[in-house]
Amino acid sequence: MKRILTLLLLAAAVSGCTRIKNIFNDVKKENIEPPTVLTELTPTLNVQKIWSEHIGKGAGKTGARILPAYAEGKVYAAGVDGTVVALDAASGHTLWQKRLGQRHGFILHHGNNSLRWAGGPGVSGDLLVIGSLEGNVQALDAGTGAERWHAQVSSEVIAAPAIADGIVVVRTNDGRLYGLDATDGSRKWVYDRATVPVLSLRGNSAPRVAAGVIYAGEDNGKVVALQLADGKVLWEQALAPGEGRTEIERLQDVDGTVALGDGVVYASAYRGHVAALIMQTGRPLWTHELSSYTGVAIAATQIYIADDDSDVWALDLRTGASNWKQGGLKYRWVSEGAAQGEYVVLGDLEGYVHWLAAADGKFAARVRLSKNPIQAAPVVVGDMVYIEDIDGEIGAYRIGK
Repeated sequence: MKRILTLLLLAAAVSGCTRIKNIFNDVKKENIEPPTVLTELTPTLNVQKIWSEHIGKGAGKTGARILPAYAEGKVYAAGVDGTVVALDAASGHTLWQKRLGQRHGFILHHGNNSLRWAGGPGVSGDLLVIGSLEGNVQALDAGTGAERWHAQVSSEVIAAPAIADGIVVVRTNDGRLYGLDATDGSRKWVYDRATVPVLSLRGNSAPRVAAGVIYAGEDNGKVVALQLADGKVLWEQALAPGEGRTEIERLQDVDGTVALGDGVVYASAYRGHVAALIMQTGRPLWTHELSSYTGVAIAATQIYIADDDSDVWALDLRTGASNWKQGGLKYRWVSEGAAQGEYVVLGDLEGYVHWLAAADGKFAARVRLSKNPIQAAPVVVGDMVYIEDIDGEIGAYRIGK
């Protein structure tokens, strides 16, 4: 907590920006509390590395949590250097790759003539959609990489778009949600009622869609539900009070994944609560006081979440009661987790990937992808895990007995 607040103060004082820099930048140098030293581990789970590939420049220092997307035996990835690639999920072989340049006179930084992808990719059927730091949304053919359409939105896109029922939903950094026609990118509606605080953690909650309804977290500590067809607000629910004398004390973001399951929305807020909300109304089934900058991973009987000190918790799905807490990753600024059968998997600031047992939170396995921070959640597909660091290194791992 101390480290996060110090970084927030430094970012506000030095840059004067209204958006806070990524908490992982220069993490070793700025850490007030040193990361917990990893203890020697005797694995109880067999993890096999299947392949690894380096894709462009990854998220770099943008603060975006770029993660790969999986669909129909392919892994899609993008980076801030404009690279977009499709890989064979089984072998890691490149199926197609391209680098897209600027459009419509966008002014790009650092002499780079490529769009700086930071939101996505999102994929559904034969459509792949990514967003950029310049507010460009690009749709590609998922099979060939051929360009289909592009659209301009009001601000940078640093969360993966959602695609459902012929609509692409894009979250922008100024708090808006856009509904774009999936066939041509034309605007169908825009939600712009969210109030973005003066200061906010770097990150956005990617929208989720179920049964014609969009669920998304906001920087004002709320979860909102919108009709997919027209963007009409169905309900809003606050998870964080946003109280305090200063802007820093009032930080209250809902930046992580909003998980959906069995008619319930599970979400968490920085300086707020983890909550289970009824999908239809937003009414809380339960709340658990816990501050988190990551999102919620859902399993059969419990959810997993890392608090703002990177202690990892398992909470009962029905009641929110704590089942266990793993403190062995404290101050290692772990990524959002992902459930994988009898385990939860997540990455940390030194490029390690950890598997914890769902039953008791004990360490089951550990591998090292790289020496770079892993910010984005792992992508789990059956017994496979695909995970990416901020430099664009992607690893594919298979778990076994």
